[in-house]
Amino acid sequence: MPVKKQPKVLTGKHFKDGNWGIVEGAIASGVAEFFAYPISPASEIAEHISERLPAVGGKAAFIVEDEIASINMCIGASWAGSKVLTATSGPGFSLKQEGIGLAVMTETPLVIVNCQRVGPSTGIPTYSSQGDYMQTQFGSHGDYPAIALTPASVQECFDLTIQAFNISEQLRTPVTLLADGEVSRMMEMITIPPEEEIEIIDRKRPLENADKASFRQYNASGQEDLVPPMAHFGEGFNVFGTGLTHTEEGIPKLDEFLHQKLIGRLFAKVKKNDHLFPKPEEFMIEDAEIIVIATGICARSAQQAVLDARKEGIKAGLLRLITVWPFPEKVIEELAKRAELIVAEMSHGQLIWPVERFAEKRCKLVARIGGTPPEPIEILKGIREVV
Repeated sequence: MPVKKQPKVLTGKHFKDGNWGIVEGAIASGVAEFFAYPISPASEIAEHISERLPAVGGKAAFIVEDEIASINMCIGASWAGSKVLTATSGPGFSLKQEGIGLAVMTETPLVIVNCQRVGPSTGIPTYSSQGDYMQTQFGSHGDYPAIALTPASVQECFDLTIQAFNISEQLRTPVTLLADGEVSRMMEMITIPPEEEIEIIDRKRPLENADKASFRQYNASGQEDLVPPMAHFGEGFNVFGTGLTHTEEGIPKLDEFLHQKLIGRLFAKVKKNDHLFPKPEEFMIEDAEIIVIATGICARSAQQAVLDARKEGIKAGLLRLITVWPFPEKVIEELAKRAELIVAEMSHGQLIWPVERFAEKRCKLVARIGGTPPEPIEILKGIREVV
């Protein structure tokens, strides 16, 4: 049956869940291909995009045989010129790690959505968690810079998906949207702006008069942002892609100093372009003597706890991290000089590790696992204990 065409951008107000917002953000960004394996609580992403993508002229939306296949299909589709998306949860995210490392090493733009659920292993499939922070940075072997954004609302599921695609395209690197399962499935109002008001950025391409035979896929010379232009397979360029340490032409070469130069540039391009990453959101921290640090659904509980603490005369505030990797170390360093820090999270204590590292002191942890975020009263109790 012929597919009925739909608008690319569904401008207007909608009452939807976070997974719907993620799909609409991806489509607004120009995603052309989607590959995934069904897994709760991310399955609604696969369901919705399978309906929407064909209706807006997308190339492919496939449920494939496993998570490893899905990430590698994304890499191939990106090299063929498509913007690509995959979506998963904890167990699937684990299986994708080698592919994510390959995407970093080959400088392949793509977006991975991880709707975090209770783990380890199969855990509790439909219950929410924030237990994949560390895996997002350290899950693949070796040294590499990770980029991860964390939404706290359905609106941000839409907005940050677009930002994730823009960052991925600009820096030629994978970006993870690290949603907790609670945010991905909860329903609330979302406003989608007109298409002309949405900023969309595409990857840098070779110059029109570039010599295809002598083209060097990883040559960043003269590129102020340290990101080399990307040629696609099938366009006639002399293109090689490999996960091995490689020259600017993409030819594998086992050389210590070449490896240092290559990995150094991968880190440097992320650091140099850190202005692209969403900054933390501050709530009542101007005069705060106690600051709660949280992300996602936990930040919503923490905000209420801060308001309750203020009613008791306690000068509390909230710092909501939106970009968790690269970690906003300078912000934490400065706040730690003038306030006591509390970390509220839905894990056994992962976010607190980088916080304490850059605060250079012990911080109070308010943690809850098993599928439910810390309630405001629990965070308020932690605030009282620090006073």
